[in-house]
Amino acid sequence: MMATGASKKPVDPDLPHVLVVDDDNRLRDLLGKFLGENGFLVVTASDAVDARAKMKTLAFDILVLDLMMPGESGLDFAEDFRRTSKVPILMLTAMGEPENRIEGLERGADDYLVKPFEPRELVLRLHNILRRLPSPTEPQANVSMGDVVFSPSRGELSRDGRPIRLTDVETTLLGALAKQPGEILDREELISLTGAGGGGRAIDVQVTRLRRKIEQDPKLPRYLQTVRGKGYVLRPD
Repeated sequence: MMATGASKKPVDPDLPHVLVVDDDNRLRDLLGKFLGENGFLVVTASDAVDARAKMKTLAFDILVLDLMMPGESGLDFAEDFRRTSKVPILMLTAMGEPENRIEGLERGADDYLVKPFEPRELVLRLHNILRRLPSPTEPQANVSMGDVVFSPSRGELSRDGRPIRLTDVETTLLGALAKQPGEILDREELISLTGAGGGGRAIDVQVTRLRRKIEQDPKLPRYLQTVRGKGYVLRPD
């Protein structure tokens, strides 16, 4: 028996968060318990209405969705959900015919598991789906050049907090250079990265325009430098 005041093991917030939607109370509880014991944070819902209520306040990494439910079916729920969300869905159903699987995938499911199933297979399928998801990327840090700051994530340039207007080409060019600070990029690379037309001469013109907006003395650039015979390099603070 647990002693009074004993603390529970802290929950790891980095564990994948799964929403299990199934009208079968017994199966829903068993799945919640099993997934919770196998590396998931689990929330359960009894139907589509309950699931939508949970999703208003919580963010989920993946859904486990029963196909046959009273009211709105899992198929209809998945199709509606997919219109606004890319969160993956694994469908559970007793309907295992090929046409049922195809319809489930067409309506928004990422995978399809037929009841009865082995719980360990469910865990493996969920992990496989999550592994296929693109890794979240950290927003690129702002680039400082004296009193001028470039925000790659927003594509904005400012001096002492006041915005400096950039054209679309200038934004793309500065973003390409800022992504690889200190690295020399030749004209061909910059044309490829920016999609700029007009060849190397067009890049030269855009660099000249950027220097007027970044440098104290555009004729003696400190930050956006030319490397003779090689290309251009951005050397921020």
